[in-house]
Amino acid sequence: MNGNSTPRAAGEGTTRTRLDRGRGALGPALELVHTGRAPTRAVLTAELGVTRATAGAVAAELEALGLIRVDARPGAAAGSQGRPSHRLRLAEDGPVALAAQVHADGFRAALVGLGGRIVATTPGCEIVDADPAKVLGSVVDAGAQLLQQTGRYCVGAGLAVPSAVAEPEGTALNPLHLAWPAGAPVREIFAERIHAAGITGPAFAANDVNLAALAEHRHGAGRGARDLLCVATGHRGVGGALVLDGRLHTGSSGLALEVGHLTVNPEGRPCHCGSRGCLDVEADPLAFLTAAGRDPGPEVSLLQEANDLIRDHYADPAVRTAAEALTDRLGLGLAGLVNILNPDRIILGGLHRALLDADPERLRAVVADRSLWGQSGGVPILPCTLDHNSLVGAAELAWQPVLDDPLAALTTR
Repeated sequence: MNGNSTPRAAGEGTTRTRLDRGRGALGPALELVHTGRAPTRAVLTAELGVTRATAGAVAAELEALGLIRVDARPGAAAGSQGRPSHRLRLAEDGPVALAAQVHADGFRAALVGLGGRIVATTPGCEIVDADPAKVLGSVVDAGAQLLQQTGRYCVGAGLAVPSAVAEPEGTALNPLHLAWPAGAPVREIFAERIHAAGITGPAFAANDVNLAALAEHRHGAGRGARDLLCVATGHRGVGGALVLDGRLHTGSSGLALEVGHLTVNPEGRPCHCGSRGCLDVEADPLAFLTAAGRDPGPEVSLLQEANDLIRDHYADPAVRTAAEALTDRLGLGLAGLVNILNPDRIILGGLHRALLDADPERLRAVVADRSLWGQSGGVPILPCTLDHNSLVGAAELAWQPVLDDPLAALTTR
């Protein structure tokens, strides 16, 4: 089952029987280690609800697949009782997923291992062509170079784009901040480029904020939340995502949680969607720079410029006034979402994370004042904690088949 044709020793029959019984536990076991919820074999045994022997056989098979390492010399914490348990860790030299992200200010490729660990990344490119095929071809070429340099086995590839991605077609319906045509078949193009580059595994594509939320739920600020709401600015615009019971809620066709088009200022700026005063144009980096009286620089991304301005010049009255105005608009939008969705945690990314860090009490007060559930008990509002969380989330798409069935995904390679 692990792809090794070497005859097994006589004592291995019992282990094989235990593994056969626990084969259905391989995926859940890997996900527990992947998300940091099973640091030892004892915890794995308890979480899976299997015998210690079965958990040992499952861990051994995951190790044989090159996914985890089982510490052969377990240790016990000082003052603990009972037999020390084997420690489990992810294989540092194991397989990787190719992750790619395209946004208004460029694109980037990375290799991401289990646990959301970025193994290698390319420098960010600051040129986005109007032809999606050219951009995706370039980002795949960059990823292929990383794979060649590292010699890692690739389980698949994931792409994050600043657009709602319709399912099952995999088309980018509204890449408003790219010069791409509406309905561009991004997953099909990405998969074709992946195949042409000789990269193994399936290819996926999804909205960048959806993927940021997935990554944060598994590895960052969203860990442990049951109903997690994520709202974030990209380099342009505002996006949202909802994770319910560990799974992204994308709606009937992949288009749920287009929070950027909530109206928060009825007399505000015209929006690309045809409405006026949406979060997308009232609470993104360009809106902040404009409100602060700053002209966007030609050589720095809008998101970086806005974040730097808050971090380094918040004492400037114009900057502080602009930040407070955006915080109030963001809070109004979040309050409406709290009333509708009743999440147990909110996480904020991009410029919104910087606004929260600058004045957390102001934002929390607006949400509490304008939402029923906020008034009744308060919803925790936290900053995202992962660097490049959309890239990590894109990798999670590629890792999911492995998490679902490690044997099926890896023994056919």
